[in-house]
Amino acid sequence: MMTAEQAGQRHELGDFVRSMRERLTPRDVGLPTGLRRRTPGLRREEAAQLAGLSVTWYTWLEQGRDISLSPQALSRLAAALRLGRAERAYLFALAARRDPDEASPGNGTAQAAALSAVDFISAPAYILDRAWNALRWNAAARHLFAGWLDGSAERNLLRFIFLEPAARSFISDYRTRARRVVAEFRADVSSHLGDPEIRDLVAELERESGPFSRYWREHAVLGREGGERTFHHPTDGFLRYEQVTFALVGRPDLKLTILTQA
Repeated sequence: MMTAEQAGQRHELGDFVRSMRERLTPRDVGLPTGLRRRTPGLRREEAAQLAGLSVTWYTWLEQGRDISLSPQALSRLAAALRLGRAERAYLFALAARRDPDEASPGNGTAQAAALSAVDFISAPAYILDRAWNALRWNAAARHLFAGWLDGSAERNLLRFIFLEPAARSFISDYRTRARRVVAEFRADVSSHLGDPEIRDLVAELERESGPFSRYWREHAVLGREGGERTFHHPTDGFLRYEQVTFALVGRPDLKLTILTQA
């Protein structure tokens, strides 16, 4: 018998698998395209066949039922649905199974000194916890992220992006960046969706932000990546950076982000 939290996780898993199936076309997987279709993407029967799974099992999976989920079956499903690295990790996290293709994690221990070390980085740098609350940031980050890391502003990155009006003018190409951030957050918290803090945060953002609610329902999953970031600073004008993000050894729930001048 599943607990309420486990049931919620299974329904999220089913919704995610369905959204991944619906984004694929027959052409993507080498199937004939001439058949008339009433629903977008592949049929359940086609997805099950591609993964070497029974149609009944696959249907129950999408329905969020309490069924056995072997790592081998999930691995075949990930391949059939053409999941990327972050999407595959999200699939296994929701199923609470270890990916047989995943490398073994290291045995290092995160040091408390990692937080204070941020102060010695000259470029803007900050550390986020699993709910994307800023735990530590340096003076350069405080200056860059006016409205987020300065004064007594809200320290949660998602609340800043989606609930702070100034973020829309501060972040260049706001809609594209905001949409990607939601996909990155979903991938990042995949194994913690039952955490009360994260559950409450998502519920608040779905209620208060139309864009977040739309992007969250897309079930898109992307790994948190670096690359160019541009901003329109209220006093410094247009700024361009290259962003890199690191997971702290032994504490994969903590992320260190550094922005270097491009």
